[in-house]
Amino acid sequence: MSYAIRQDMIDRFGEKEITGLTDTTIPASGTVNDDVLTRALTDADALINGYLASRYTLPLTELPEVLTRVACDLARYFLARRPTDEMTKRYDQSIAWLRDVSTGKVTLGVTATQQQPVSTGGPQSEGNDRVFGPDTFDDY
Repeated sequence: MSYAIRQDMIDRFGEKEITGLTDTTIPASGTVNDDVLTRALTDADALINGYLASRYTLPLTELPEVLTRVACDLARYFLARRPTDEMTKRYDQSIAWLRDVSTGKVTLGVTATQQQPVSTGGPQSEGNDRVFGPDTFDDY
């Protein structure tokens, strides 16, 4: 599942900016390089999935709008040769938000069937499971 597509990037940042970030040909073609853009979006998806996998069953069946925004901000940052302060700030905010999602401080608001049970850290047992103890053979 892709959290954002080409049109999402253009809608958020404008075709001129996306063209400038992706057009790596010399001389410049003046068009969006879909291969470069797709790579950045795929990288953003992978990063997002890394955070979501601890709390949610992937792929998600519902796509919260916030994930599209986060994917666009991450991809834009990945595309920039020299990220602006705004790009860096949005990237940092997205990573902080993803960390909060992964720890459960923030939820995506998807249905409960999408959520995975939270691990408690491995096997646990309660009570005294010993069959034989120090006093077991005292009477023999």
